Amino acid sequence: MKAFFKSVLLIVFVLGIVFGWLIFGSATNFSEKNKYVLIQKKATDKSSILKNFEENGILKYPFVLDLFSSITGDWEHIKPGKYEVKNGQNIWSIARQLKKGRTAEMKLVINRLRIKEDLAKLISKSFSPDSVEVMNYLNSNDSLAKWNVDSNTVFTMIIPDTYNFYWDASLDKIFQKLHDASSSFWTKNNRENKLASGHLSKMEVYILASIVDEETNYDSDKFKIASVYINRLEKNMPLQACPTIKYAMKDFTLTRIYEKYLSNPSLYNTYRHKGLPPGPICTPSPKTIDIILNAPKTNYLFFVAKSDFSGYHHFSSNFTEHNTYAKEYQKALDIYMAEKQAGKN
Repeated sequence: MKAFFKSVLLIVFVLGIVFGWLIFGSATNFSEKNKYVLIQKKATDKSSILKNFEENGILKYPFVLDLFSSITGDWEHIKPGKYEVKNGQNIWSIARQLKKGRTAEMKLVINRLRIKEDLAKLISKSFSPDSVEVMNYLNSNDSLAKWNVDSNTVFTMIIPDTYNFYWDASLDKIFQKLHDASSSFWTKNNRENKLASGHLSKMEVYILASIVDEETNYDSDKFKIASVYINRLEKNMPLQACPTIKYAMKDFTLTRIYEKYLSNPSLYNTYRHKGLPPGPICTPSPKTIDIILNAPKTNYLFFVAKSDFSGYHHFSSNFTEHNTYAKEYQKALDIYMAEKQAGKN
């Protein structure tokens, strides 16, 4: 009899060790640093959650989570959300995480965005609002009024950066953080004083920066291009900025602006309408915004890409000189396009 009880105790002991190992040992089944599991509001029942874990290949033994959460009664308390599971995490930790609703903090990484659909896609990819909901928000002047922007100028409150939110963050919460970050940005590096000493408002600086950012990637040229556009604004000349034509046509693949494009009636067509467009054509880099604020005083009124296709530009104060450089560039471009069509490029 003693031998029997010893055997039973040994079996219980071994099972306890195995169960402890299954609960507190590494439970993950992936090589990445982490994985995410999304539990929808209408799918918080046990079968849906376990299926979610299985389909994402997160757990070695999904039945252990089932067993443990059944014993502890956690299945009745699972909250919806997007959860981060780290490589090597154990069942006990995962179960506590689900029960307490410790959803993952997600990153909203904003670089250059051109159109509202880009932002809607970016937000819906990582957070609960879908792209339709985001677009409705971005197109609603009533929703945007609290931020002192409208559907044209909404991007002016976005400074490219990385922002952290929980998966279920509301659009108001997301835009509140973007607004706060923008407000903080303008108070730094003497930006407000530079605004006060210039002739452009904060919104106008941002819009102009968006145009300059689309013109070139070279900072040395950005300073000069900024001075050209500021000079044109002061002289009430049309900006005639090619990037605004691409934006008006919603075709950012255009490499050449033909005469037929210039008749586009859009208010973003700065060949047809004087002054700045009604809103930015992208979210410019903070560096480009500072370039506008620190634009040099020049007498330049024209610029054109150099014919060597280096990406740099010739700058001129009179149209005759500019026209000479423009013809050189057009000739080089014609040759390049002909060779490309002939298969030489």
